[in-house]
Amino acid sequence: MEEEARKLLEEGIRKKLISPGKAELPTFATGTKVVFHYRTSRCDGKVMDDSRKMGNHSKPMELILGKKFKLAVWERVVVTMRPGEVSEFTCDTKHTALYPLVSQSLRNISAGKDPLEGQRHCCGIAQIHSHHSLGHKDLDELQANPQPLVFTIELLEALPPGSFQLDVWAMNDKEKLELVPQIHEEGNVLFKQGRVNEAMEKYYNGIACLKNLQMKEHPGDEAWLKLDHMITPLLLNYCQCKLLQGQYYEVIEHCSSLLFKYDDNVKALYKRAKAHAAVWNEREARADFAKVLELEPSLEPSIAKELRIMEEKIRIKDKEEKDRYKGLFRAPSATAMTG
Repeated sequence: MEEEARKLLEEGIRKKLISPGKAELPTFATGTKVVFHYRTSRCDGKVMDDSRKMGNHSKPMELILGKKFKLAVWERVVVTMRPGEVSEFTCDTKHTALYPLVSQSLRNISAGKDPLEGQRHCCGIAQIHSHHSLGHKDLDELQANPQPLVFTIELLEALPPGSFQLDVWAMNDKEKLELVPQIHEEGNVLFKQGRVNEAMEKYYNGIACLKNLQMKEHPGDEAWLKLDHMITPLLLNYCQCKLLQGQYYEVIEHCSSLLFKYDDNVKALYKRAKAHAAVWNEREARADFAKVLELEPSLEPSIAKELRIMEEKIRIKDKEEKDRYKGLFRAPSATAMTG
């Protein structure tokens, strides 16, 4: 153990054992899945991230050794640990330069967003040296002034290769592409069972998987278009879940982005029309319903029903507003005038 600590020190990493683990030191072969909780602090003690307190779930971090995770120092330090061990690693700036980007991705994931949001237009190194905001003040400060960081890590388990199912992010491109139809079908089954939240998560994972592959292609190329045509039905299903949840503005946004590329997509038009109707955008709803009718005349009964529902809601809303303001403009009573 002293030899390992000396090696780390030579590499610019100072290890401090807080609580020893009880299990034997794993072999940590390439492909091992390590599961751990982490807390990231600056050297002045200010905590930046804590996996136990991120988002709605205190989900631990998972890494597959040898998959070249962006923050290489985490792979380096966990292989010195026993399951159950808690240790503190103070790492020189050369090991922490990419932490702002890694933290941004992990925060996006914990908030249910795309992990690559905000990182689409330049590579990690270029972004570190640019003035591009990461959307978090503390990360922007760290990006502008790189500094050593302290990682307090609790290793929960180390699973040998082949003893677990690969997570999507750890798959190669071929494995991801083969997984998407399965994710899509699982989402459909959950949706039919009325488990909308779970179905939506499946659709989201499928979309994220394909978007990740699409980023490696040139927009408009054959491979890019093929992936885009796989994304479209997943995104429409995702929007259906959002409609049921009352997330109308998100539905409008996603359907609009689809219609920008495929302006005759009847399903996107229909869902956007329903979302517009739900938020009182009468003119936009009527325009979308009219386009649907033009493209798919057989939907006339359904559209007529949706328009009736919208008109009735507008009538009720108008009546409520008239009733609310009616009393404001009444002449004052004789009693009020005489005081």
